Formats: sequence, structure tokens, C-alpha cells
Amino acid sequence: MSLERAKEHLKKYGLEGKIMEFDTSSATVEDAAKALGCSPGEIAKTLSFLVEGKPILIVAAGDAKIDNSKYKAFFHQKAKMIPVDAVEKMIGHKVGGVCPFGVLEGVEVHLDWSLQKYDVIYPACGNSHSAVRLTIRELEEASCYQEWVDVCKEEDHGWN
Repeated sequence: MSLERAKEHLKKYGLEGKIMEFDTSSATVEDAAKALGCSPGEIAKTLSFLVEGKPILIVAAGDAKIDNSKYKAFFHQKAKMIPVDAVEKMIGHKVGGVCPFGVLEGVEVHLDWSLQKYDVIYPACGNSHSAVRLTIRELEEASCYQEWVDVCKEEDHGWN
């Protein structure tokens, strides 16, 4: 159901032809990179948080990690991930397939600057055996994002 909802969402943007489904798991950054034959950084992982009790998503490069001080400076509270058993109910996708496409109403999407060093990225597509190949511009359009944020730490941003 989640995969179908994500597919329907991407169809509105003419991106349904970019969806890939796998026989193997793509639930983790490492699994997805292996299935796609790309670097972990090119995987666009989607992280689920609660901000003032409301669910938000942050899409970041697969090799980036949340920087707690940057997160707190931006969102004015400590980073609090949604508990695994509540993600599907609050976001609309199960862990391993969380993506910014076809999410439940009211879920805000933020894109982290860590993605900017890639021309093409691969977010999940609603389940743990899928991905979609997108340019940054296509991700911006299809994710209906609120804004770009800088809440991750990396070895080298490449854009500072």
C-alpha cells in the first residue's frame, strides 16, 4: 500500500518511470547502495522526527549524520526521532521504506544541504525493496519540501 501511494504521488510529477524495485532489501543505506551499485552518500535517507509533537521528515545524504547542535539551533529543540513502532502511523511508510512521497497530510519535509554535492540521488519509494532515481531538482519538486536545512555533519560538505 505504501509503495502504491508513493508511486501515485510520483506519477503526478511524471517520475513513475524512474522507480526501481529490487529482489533484495534496500532498507538500509548500505543495502540500497549495494542494490544500486552506488556510494552510500548517493542514497537519500529519510529520517523521521517529532518537532513540537508534529512529524517531520529530513532527507539527507546517506553518509551524513544529524548534528545535534545544528538541529537544535534550527528547530529550537533537541532532536527526537519518532519511535520505530509509530513511524508508519505518523508518516505513512514503514521504517526501511520511508520517503517524502505519498506521506500523510501534515507531515513537513525538509531537505538537508548534504544532498547538494550529488547530481543524482536515490530515495526509497515506500517500501524496503525500492528506490527512485532523481536529480536534486526532481526531488525538490516531488517532495513538496518546506525548505533546505543544514542539520547534518559530514567529513567534507564540498559546498562550504
